[in-house]
Amino acid sequence: MAGARIEINVWAMSKKQWAGVLALIVCGVIALWLWWGGSPSFTNFPPAATGPWIAFGDSLTEGVGAAGGSDYPALLSKELGIPIANIGRSGDTTASGLERLEEVASQRPRVVLLCLGGNDALNQVATSQTFLNLATIIDRFHREGSFVVLIGIRSASLRDRNEEHFAQLAREKNVFYVPDMLRGLAFKPIYMSDAVHPNDAGYQRIADRLEKLLRPLLPKLRS
Repeated sequence: MAGARIEINVWAMSKKQWAGVLALIVCGVIALWLWWGGSPSFTNFPPAATGPWIAFGDSLTEGVGAAGGSDYPALLSKELGIPIANIGRSGDTTASGLERLEEVASQRPRVVLLCLGGNDALNQVATSQTFLNLATIIDRFHREGSFVVLIGIRSASLRDRNEEHFAQLAREKNVFYVPDMLRGLAFKPIYMSDAVHPNDAGYQRIADRLEKLLRPLLPKLRS
């Protein structure tokens, strides 16, 4: 009986902490790769652009639901010790992101944290159009020499219909990919201010996750 209880406890702990363990494994693999002199083959790694780091997205980037200074770009900026300009705008879709793309790309951002597509799902925009727009946005930043971090967002459905499309887009454009921004947060009141937006604690979890994934790449991403 004691042995059975131990197995159950270990399994329960693994389920609760699997996301953190996976992130640590990914970080470890990247760190070892860099230590051995290798270089991941992401497009524009290291970046050719010399402009600022930016976070380009919608309300999840802007920080709706958080207190001032608790949006994920501000928190991530503190953790990495690098200024990150928050260019998130509530209500943006991939189409409206395209409308302001030239203004943002003209800054020649060194690193772009790209998180768009949530409002497309809420507005029932065709999936094919959403990912065509995202591909166009990525291509534009790549022409400026920017390193793009593609941050996924789940679809507005019981089963996430966006995951496979985000993963495919990341492979096609050879960008660093972070799946499902709200993974581990959605439907948990302790982390969410409403059904869509995190609270301070939720944005902190997002920033922590990004920090763990990006830190091994930092030597080649710094300006």
